[in-house]
Amino acid sequence: MINWSRKWFIGLFLFSLLGGPALAEVKIATVDTKKIFELYWKKKQAEASLKERGMDMEREMKNMLEDYKKAKEDYSTLMSTASDQAASPEERERRKKEAEVKLKRLRDLEETIDQYRRQSSMTLDEQGKRMTSNIIKEIQAVVSAKAKAAGFTMVLDTAAEALTRAPVVLYTNNENDMTDAVLLQLNSTAPGDASKSEETTLDKSDGKKKDAKK
Repeated sequence: MINWSRKWFIGLFLFSLLGGPALAEVKIATVDTKKIFELYWKKKQAEASLKERGMDMEREMKNMLEDYKKAKEDYSTLMSTASDQAASPEERERRKKEAEVKLKRLRDLEETIDQYRRQSSMTLDEQGKRMTSNIIKEIQAVVSAKAKAAGFTMVLDTAAEALTRAPVVLYTNNENDMTDAVLLQLNSTAPGDASKSEETTLDKSDGKKKDAKK
């Protein structure tokens, strides 16, 4: 249910768009930020970086688990020999104290492993969010610059969804769509042949659109 204040805001927004000649002409462009984000070379670079970081953490975790396994085996061996009646009381006492030291090391390793697991997950999550935020800011900067240069009043994101998961932009003829132009500019800084591969992707996409119109 839309409350009164929201209705008033929507009405005011429509009035600003459809008002009389006294109001400035509104020029609206569209852009698909989802497509730009997915095809931007820095997004793929960020994914590769996160994957590599994750693999490094997995290797470190594996080494820690191997150390824990060995320490646990040593502790079990000491515990089994600490009660060996064939050994002297002094030797049994020595083994018991050594086993206690091993047990403390086991508990320390368990705490270290749990802490490393939590910290690793948090680090990867924060790094992923930071990379995503930086990429989105770059996309917004290019969109804003192109929109201002072309004299557009506003740019609507065709990939945006409402709380109901319904698309925010219900229709557009794509006449003023800036998606491909923004992508080409962003990918022009790609190393190697990455930009060429993205141009090929865009060409195929345009080809499909043209075939669909026939």
